[in-house]
Amino acid sequence: MMLFGLFAMDGQQPFHTIALHGLVRDQFGKKMSKSRGNTIDPIEFMDKYGTDALRFTLARGANPGKDQALAEDWVGGSRNFATKLWNATRFAMMNGATIQGELPATSSLNGIDKWILSRLSETIAEVDSLLESYEFARACDRIYHFAWDDLCDWYLELSKESFASGEAQNSQRVLGYVLDQLLRLMHPFMPFLTEQLWITLTGGESLVIAKWPQSNSAHIDKSSEKIIESIKEVITEVRRFRNDQGIKTSAKIPGRFVAPSEFAPYESSMRFVLKLEASDFTPSANLQIGSVKAEFDLTGAIDVAAERARLTKDLASAKKDLETANVKLNNQGFMAKAPAAVVVEIKARLEKTSADIERITSQLNSLPAN
Repeated sequence: MMLFGLFAMDGQQPFHTIALHGLVRDQFGKKMSKSRGNTIDPIEFMDKYGTDALRFTLARGANPGKDQALAEDWVGGSRNFATKLWNATRFAMMNGATIQGELPATSSLNGIDKWILSRLSETIAEVDSLLESYEFARACDRIYHFAWDDLCDWYLELSKESFASGEAQNSQRVLGYVLDQLLRLMHPFMPFLTEQLWITLTGGESLVIAKWPQSNSAHIDKSSEKIIESIKEVITEVRRFRNDQGIKTSAKIPGRFVAPSEFAPYESSMRFVLKLEASDFTPSANLQIGSVKAEFDLTGAIDVAAERARLTKDLASAKKDLETANVKLNNQGFMAKAPAAVVVEIKARLEKTSADIERITSQLNSLPAN
């Protein structure tokens, strides 16, 4: 290639740096061969899942100095990621996301907008550094988690309340900016999808000639990151509580938060995400999450007697398992003869059962009185 390039380009060196990757093996790590019947036709994957999905899967597995396995399920997962990004862009455009005009002054932004801008700048800086050192797999993984976790799972969810209220001019501009920069960052790995989405979002000519995104240190805001992380923890625990109580995710229940003053600007967004109605009520259940106390009125939302009976049965079963594990671990004869793997398994079961007992007991205590 080098010799032909020198010849065809009249002595000009065609490239200066070559990145070599390991073998692409099957999903079990075996070398592909016709005799084993484990070869993969990339054209079939491209037709079924899209070229970008296959490209992203290969890039995400390209760790320096190592071979990589390739499974159809992983390509399917990359296709799902592409679909997630497509839907996020469609949601953004339906809700007025724009790239027109300057970004609003940081002082005028709410904490949720400050947080996503901070995470974007950190992600761009990390990906830049990883690409400079040819860490393609880690760069893809960083982009994946920013796009899926930070942007889609949290920012869009926390911003839905402001979009629904029609008072989201700042968030519309911030979302447009974040998507614009993210699509530029993803372009080397998913060129076809990002090109289409970026042109549709921005009206630009082509991502190929667009400037590479730059990290902005002025956007990094650790205080906003800290408060949003706390909010994420509260939302996660309340969702787990609702699930444990058998409350449908679509069902609205009266709820409120007793929390430090820094949580006040986010309470309406949290209630919107968690489907908690703001009303006067006498709490029938509560949940303590760090410095935040969540109070609920579960009257009519669950069959308290049936739920108490179910949890009591689960608690009795967990206590029996705990007792069995303790008997075995305290039996010197058993411990002397038992294989090490069995002992490790029993200790793991003991730890899990202890956690289950604590969790179930907490659920029972949170139920309304009969």
